Amino acid sequence: MQDVLVIGAGPAGLSLVAALAETGLTVQGLALADPAHPWPNTYGIWVDELEDVGLVPFLDHRWKDCLVQVNSGPVPLHREYGLLSKDRLQAHWLTQAEQNRVTWHRGKVVRLEHGPTHTQVTTASGETLAARLVIDATGHQAALVRRPEAPELSFQSAYGIVGRFSQPPTAPQQMVLMDFRDDYLSPEQRQEPPTFLYAMDLGDGMHFVEETSLAHHPAISMEVLAQRLHQRLRHRGIEVEDIHHVERCLFPMNQPLPDFTQRVVGFGGAASMVHPASGYMVGALLRRGPGLAEAIAAALSSSQTTPDQVAHQAWQALWPADRVRKHYLYLFGLENLMAFDAPQLHQFFDTFFNLPTDDWAGFLADNLSLPEVVQAMLGLFGRAPNPVRWGLMRSVFSHGHLLGRTLMS
Repeated sequence: MQDVLVIGAGPAGLSLVAALAETGLTVQGLALADPAHPWPNTYGIWVDELEDVGLVPFLDHRWKDCLVQVNSGPVPLHREYGLLSKDRLQAHWLTQAEQNRVTWHRGKVVRLEHGPTHTQVTTASGETLAARLVIDATGHQAALVRRPEAPELSFQSAYGIVGRFSQPPTAPQQMVLMDFRDDYLSPEQRQEPPTFLYAMDLGDGMHFVEETSLAHHPAISMEVLAQRLHQRLRHRGIEVEDIHHVERCLFPMNQPLPDFTQRVVGFGGAASMVHPASGYMVGALLRRGPGLAEAIAAALSSSQTTPDQVAHQAWQALWPADRVRKHYLYLFGLENLMAFDAPQLHQFFDTFFNLPTDDWAGFLADNLSLPEVVQAMLGLFGRAPNPVRWGLMRSVFSHGHLLGRTLMS
């Protein structure tokens, strides 16, 4: 029996395995595939978020010229953005795990048994693994973590291409966080849910372009996103000449929080760590993982601590009351964004990204205190044009229960 069993070997699982092993705990991992199997998706992050956790060397690209495009014109962001080298970061965490003698197992969990001193997991092949704490990092469709039913989840979906184009889809050495311009759409298409372009110059004639739906129920299909991406490019006289990689992303934005009384602890998508108003999660993994690992190590330092007590302390470290309250405030923000029509959405983002950088950056990173988030939102309300203000005021009536949870959770 070991101290911790982590199920899952994506960015969430592998980063936490490395953090736990660094504390001196004995750790084992369980994954369906080889933990060294390449991750499929692209991970962008603001450079200052990596500076905070000492991982800037694991960037493949950095852009100082970053902007948002809305119908009224470009909004410069004055903040540096980066693209993670997922292969090097994955290898780094695997090396840390190996150096700390983490053992890896392959298989799917088919049975979970809680005993007075440990939890035992049985895989489909009949292998049994025991640990004082089990952590589920298997993603949004969690293998073990329980959460309330949510019949009307809203999803962020994206269809992207890494390749070469007849002419550059961005300016040289530029990253476009959001291009919401809809001049390429027909009047009928403009009545449909809005999407935006996320794009970056990768150098050497390569670009990444991705058509993205911020959040919608039901999810915007990959077919619609692909069609819009090509339509957007053609409208600007750009043809795709060579496709190196196609990326498809789909994940829920507003999953309910897990049951914090359960003995299996979640991390990443399994713990509903996606930022409900932006879709960001990687920065949260990097910031919150080490603290969670330290809390688990402290709880396990006494042999008298029961598994239920260890799980309770882990959940409290991951989801303290202040963060839970902020989560409901972000959910309120998500409902606003989904209720806005296209002109309101353009006005909203024009206003949001013209807030002081610390305000909008802290909002997206979830590293502001609850009073600071409220202050930033009040600042946005004060600066916003009347159509956005009316939309926000309507949401107070239609989604006021989320504000209530912010005050009472």
